[in-house]
Amino acid sequence: MIIEETYSHLNGLEFLLVHKSELWKEIQCVISSIDAESCKIKISKEKTMKGKMLYSPIALNKEFKKLLRNHLWQESRVKYWVTKSEKLIRRTLTMPSEQQKKEIESAGESPIFSYNQTDFIKDRVALEVQFGKYAFVAYDLFVKHLAFYIGDHIDVGIEILPMKSLQTEMSSGIAYYEGELYNVVRQGRGVPAVPLVLIGIST
Repeated sequence: MIIEETYSHLNGLEFLLVHKSELWKEIQCVISSIDAESCKIKISKEKTMKGKMLYSPIALNKEFKKLLRNHLWQESRVKYWVTKSEKLIRRTLTMPSEQQKKEIESAGESPIFSYNQTDFIKDRVALEVQFGKYAFVAYDLFVKHLAFYIGDHIDVGIEILPMKSLQTEMSSGIAYYEGELYNVVRQGRGVPAVPLVLIGIST
């Protein structure tokens, strides 16, 4: 596969090139090593594409996972506690999870456990390979990467997406680079408040 497009939000790509150049080379190497044609194994059952061979998101994800794990990219979770009080949430947002719980309990509220999980993280860089529905990408970009950044676990988040040309050869409803680029740009230059790199891939 190839990288067809990249978009740098809040200097995310510039940060990688200056401070994490080896990781950036590693990501490029992984993408170029993906044999997309071997993942074209899904027979469509949709009316408009019935019987057509499509790229399988499951097979593509499996290939990415295998190669990234070989390069020691690991899953990570950030635990935190929430409550119904806005003031408490604001006060505890940047605290370690155990301190969050104690603060909420001390205020007489009930702490509710939650967490954010990212599939791949290495040397303070989070990476998501997204061949899912639109809502999953929005959650990655506006919640997940931001949570890891605010929690001081990462310096930049990366989102790998299919270009529209690739997405048309997949099941309907899958997010694509051009659409998600529009969603990020539409929010304005400072939102989400985390350095990001969007990568659009094709065959």
